[in-house]
Amino acid sequence: MVLGKVKSLTISFDCLNDSNVPVYSSGDTVSGRVNLEVTGEIRVKSLKIHARGHAKVRWTESRNAGSNTAYTQNYTEEVEYFNHKDILIGHERDDDNSEEGFNTIHSGRHEYAFSFELPQTPLATSFEGRHGSVRYWVKAELHRPWLLPVKLKKEFTVFEHIDINTPSLLSPQAGTKEKTLCCWFCTSGPISLSAKIERKGYTPGESIQIFAEIENCSSRMVVPKAAIYQTQAFYAKGKMKEVKQLVANLRGESLSSGKTDTWNGKLLKIPPVSPSILDCSIIRVEYSLMVCIELRVCCCYLVLKS
Repeated sequence: MVLGKVKSLTISFDCLNDSNVPVYSSGDTVSGRVNLEVTGEIRVKSLKIHARGHAKVRWTESRNAGSNTAYTQNYTEEVEYFNHKDILIGHERDDDNSEEGFNTIHSGRHEYAFSFELPQTPLATSFEGRHGSVRYWVKAELHRPWLLPVKLKKEFTVFEHIDINTPSLLSPQAGTKEKTLCCWFCTSGPISLSAKIERKGYTPGESIQIFAEIENCSSRMVVPKAAIYQTQAFYAKGKMKEVKQLVANLRGESLSSGKTDTWNGKLLKIPPVSPSILDCSIIRVEYSLMVCIELRVCCCYLVLKS
């Protein structure tokens, strides 16, 4: 007897949106199919799926333990959101190689449906960062007698929506700062800045209207600027690792000594970025808007939703 071969093993999701991209939120049902194509006839012990969602952080730091002695300290932490297993063909025991424990699959293409519910509790949005990630995936495993299992893993995306219409995120954000510059024994006049935005919650693709008053009483040329920064914070073993990066910025007109400038809703567009992550105990992603003149003098914090 000539046994067949596994030609392909794939996973496909039933998408919930028009973009044909599998995106889910807490409480959604994740459904799809494991697609198996074989040439000839094969015997199978089991076809299983394993679905998991988890956040994980990892980084290393070098430590000095004395003269000519150094070691590396590893920081790792993990949070599991769900762990689901199901059997689509066969039985639980893969070590059973008795003939009655086999299932016969004939030549051709075969589909095996699966589904499971995501937890109702808030989930962290899918994320890939410098020192950590939030990932969700489904893995299929095909077990056959006397052969190594065929495995395939496919990730799907979770977006935990943030309601930006709450009172705290609809409140205006404002700040005022004045700075006097000194050079050796000469004291220059002050530079003052007042900045305001209409609310705290925004969506990627929106433009932030920035209202600002800038007064340059110093003897120097100054340039007002605004920038959005993303801050990634990772937590493990009581330690924190932070990464900050620029995501968007704008530059105003140069102001010579004695000049003033007013921004009446100058627009700074938010590019496509990942949403804020505020409910994960080991990964936090936040955004801040900084309006500055040479030195950072005013900072307003934002929350971005999916």
